[in-house]
Amino acid sequence: MMGNILDGKQTSLDLQDEIARKVKSITASGGKKPHLAAVLIGNDAASKAYVGHKIKACAKAGFESTIISRDSNISQTELLQIVAELNCDESIDGFIVQLPLPDHLNSDEVLQAVSIEKDVDGFHPESVGRMALGLPGFLPATPAGILTLLKRYRIKTNGMHAVIVGRSDIVGNPIAALLRKNADPGNCTVTQCHSRTINLRDHTLRADILIVAVGKPNFITSDMVKEGAVVIDVGINRIDDPSRKSGARLTGDVDFEHVAPKCSWITPVPGGVGPMTIASLLENTLQASLSNAKS
Repeated sequence: MMGNILDGKQTSLDLQDEIARKVKSITASGGKKPHLAAVLIGNDAASKAYVGHKIKACAKAGFESTIISRDSNISQTELLQIVAELNCDESIDGFIVQLPLPDHLNSDEVLQAVSIEKDVDGFHPESVGRMALGLPGFLPATPAGILTLLKRYRIKTNGMHAVIVGRSDIVGNPIAALLRKNADPGNCTVTQCHSRTINLRDHTLRADILIVAVGKPNFITSDMVKEGAVVIDVGINRIDDPSRKSGARLTGDVDFEHVAPKCSWITPVPGGVGPMTIASLLENTLQASLSNAKS
């Protein structure tokens, strides 16, 4: 027996089609195409792949897109100048600075320099504050994608116990805040765990909805999940696999093979949360474009 699959890949494609129809309607009425820019620093293979997926999705949705690539030895001053230029470029509706940045660069300072109106990643402190207070603004793309997946599959969240394993500002903290809200999806009782949590298994076994974002392959095992739980695996880890031509494969933070039979619903890796992150980024960029058109 296998849990039902929360198919993020197909749901993301459906959302991209919906966005593409909206863009077609906008341009047919004389409006401009949304324009997303991505700043890519260095030659990290994973970062290049992620940006490539985002640019490909832009093309599918009818967006304009731009990649600003620089060597890993770029200075903090030079990177901040790029951000300042993008803030002032009226042709660009939103932009992202692909993380992680090289160690010598201050990510916090860079993200805080992004204009709130163009912060389609939802990482600016003001964006985070607006999310926490329920004010209009851009939600972080991965948590927003998780909410959309839950909504599209009509997963009941009202009154459910959600356990979050992870406390990053990109996933763990915002999804915990969003699931606590009086909203749909939302109205969960939320427990947030992390690397210092004692007796983690005791907490995860109580989860109706278990969301895992720790960056450790197969970290959640079958004895940590109760029967019928909904499991959202945010992790993307590359592990050795001699049977593959590349010598490696992607796996999540959840031991999918052994956990899936216990679940009512579960996301695969790849093909789960990752594609939903991209769809949310496009949705944020569309909203930024529409806001710019009104101003």
